[in-house]
Amino acid sequence: MKKYYIVIIIGILFMSALQAAPLPEGMEILKKVDENITAENRIMTSRMIVRNRRSEREIKARTWIRGMDQAFTEYLSSAREQGTKMLKEGDRMWIYSPSTDRIIQIAGHMLRQSVMGSDLSYEDMMEDPILSNLYTAKTLSADTLRKRPCWVLELTAKTEDIAYHSRKLWVDQERMIVLREERFAKGGTLLKETDVLHVFQVDGLWYPKEILYRDVLNQNSEGTRFIIESLELNAEIPAWRFTKAALRRS
Repeated sequence: MKKYYIVIIIGILFMSALQAAPLPEGMEILKKVDENITAENRIMTSRMIVRNRRSEREIKARTWIRGMDQAFTEYLSSAREQGTKMLKEGDRMWIYSPSTDRIIQIAGHMLRQSVMGSDLSYEDMMEDPILSNLYTAKTLSADTLRKRPCWVLELTAKTEDIAYHSRKLWVDQERMIVLREERFAKGGTLLKETDVLHVFQVDGLWYPKEILYRDVLNQNSEGTRFIIESLELNAEIPAWRFTKAALRRS
C-alpha cells in the first residue's frame, strides 16, 4: 500500500511540475509561425465555397504571389466572377471587372466590403501576412484542439490603424501552424473566426489546406470554406504579372 501511495504522490508532483513549467514566449512562437509561411514566390490554385441561408456557390481562382507585398488573382469561375482580376501592390489594391472593362482602386471604406460575397473582406486580403510585424504576442496557456497540442496566444496590435485590434490564436506546438483564430475589434467585440480543417506540407513547410471563415456579425452567412487545390513554392513568375496592365491582359 505504501508503494501505491508513493506512486500517486509522484504522479501528482510530476503533473504539478508540468503545470508550473514556464510557457514559451509569445513572440518566439509567433515568429516561428511567420517563418513557416515564408516563401519568395508562390503560385496557388484555390476555390471558395460561399454559403448563406439561401444559397451556396463555388468560386475558383489562381493567384500569383511575390514576396509579401505583391499578389495577382484571376478568377476562373463561376460565370459571374470569371475574368475578374485583382492586383495587390504594397498597401494598394485594384480590381478589374470584365463586364464594365474598368479598373477600380479599392480604398477607404471599400476595403471593409466582402470579396465576392464571401466572409473575407478586401481588408483581410490586403493585410501583411507576417503577424509579428503587426502585433505583440503573449502566451496564455497550453490547450488541445482536434487532438493536437496547441499554444494559445493573445495578440495585441502595435498601431491603431489596423483592422483587428486583437486576436486569439491556437498554434500547433509541433507544426507551428495556426489551427484556430478569433479576431476582435478594439472594444472587444468578436468580428471573425477561422478554423483550419486540414493542413498539408510543401517543401517541409506546413500550410492550411482548408480554412473555414466566419463573419460573426453577418447573421445571413453560414461560413466560407477556402480550399487550396495546388501550391507551388519559389516559382518563376514574370515581373509583368504584377502590373496594372496585366489586369486587362487575357
